[in-house]
Amino acid sequence: MLNSRARGYLRNYCDGLRESYNADDISRYFSLTDPKETKLRDALLESNDFMQLITVADVDQLQGQVVSVGNPGLFTGRVEGGRYSRAVGVEGNEYKLVETDSGAALTFAMLSVWANAGTEEEFFQRMQAFTNQSFGLDMLRIGFNGKSVAKTTKSSENPNGEDVNIGWHELVRTFSEGSQIISDPITLDVDGDYKSLDAMASDLINSKIPQEFRNDPRLTVMVGADLVAAEQYRLYQAADRPTEKIAAQMLSQSIAGRPAMVPPFFPGKRMVVTMPTNLHIYTQRGTRFRKAEFVDDRKQFENKYLRNEGYAVEYPELYAAFDESAVTIGKVTEPSEPAGE
Repeated sequence: MLNSRARGYLRNYCDGLRESYNADDISRYFSLTDPKETKLRDALLESNDFMQLITVADVDQLQGQVVSVGNPGLFTGRVEGGRYSRAVGVEGNEYKLVETDSGAALTFAMLSVWANAGTEEEFFQRMQAFTNQSFGLDMLRIGFNGKSVAKTTKSSENPNGEDVNIGWHELVRTFSEGSQIISDPITLDVDGDYKSLDAMASDLINSKIPQEFRNDPRLTVMVGADLVAAEQYRLYQAADRPTEKIAAQMLSQSIAGRPAMVPPFFPGKRMVVTMPTNLHIYTQRGTRFRKAEFVDDRKQFENKYLRNEGYAVEYPELYAAFDESAVTIGKVTEPSEPAGE
């Protein structure tokens, strides 16, 4: 049941939404004006740290050339009798947006707990944080895991949004015809193909990233949690000095001398080397619609966000990866117990 305090807070919350968006009825989908679109985009960017590292932009068309916002490579030189300049862009690299519907549902039981736990202002803040974080994390989840666009999605079969949209990894696989993604089986193990994550990342950089970009300080190693956990365990077992243990702790922050991170919903055994700004999310301007309503039959309050959205990789040649299906983590053995006296 939704207690009376929570119900009162929710009525005020809905009144605030109605006034903020200048909407007559927020229980029906209503469009967002340009300033409100910007405000919502900014709120999604602030919902988690990784969203602030990538490129999130509005576009006018459902389909078009990928927007160039970066500047990799050399832009300085000279031309006899003229002025030096270098064009930026990848011909034929296009994006395509599809209708995308998100819904953040809060159960009546949870809302009642929130209402009893603090002030009305704190209740509103929790509502906004939950909604924005849910939408923002789903955008990343689909970006890393999306493989197709189904007419009707099935979350039970595709829990990471594999059928919602085509994400960055799959876009690069298609655009580069697989040349930027290593899919041949490899083993991470002291006796395997790669002895460490440093070796894996170094090989990606040297074999897949064009030479003129290999020393760019913006190149970042994105690595799955399973790989980090296995490598940290191995390092801890081999460490006999405090400095080696510190190195193991820092593994998720630096690999092969590059900044490293474990992004949200990143596949556990995948490794990617790219610039975070190389990963794009586009939303068609003027297509954002919101809706918020009590749904008593489901005992929850639903906050919905409808828009045309899609993914793009600005420079596919600056995205190199080990596909998670190719990676086997070597056997991790527990250290033997000392023999009893």
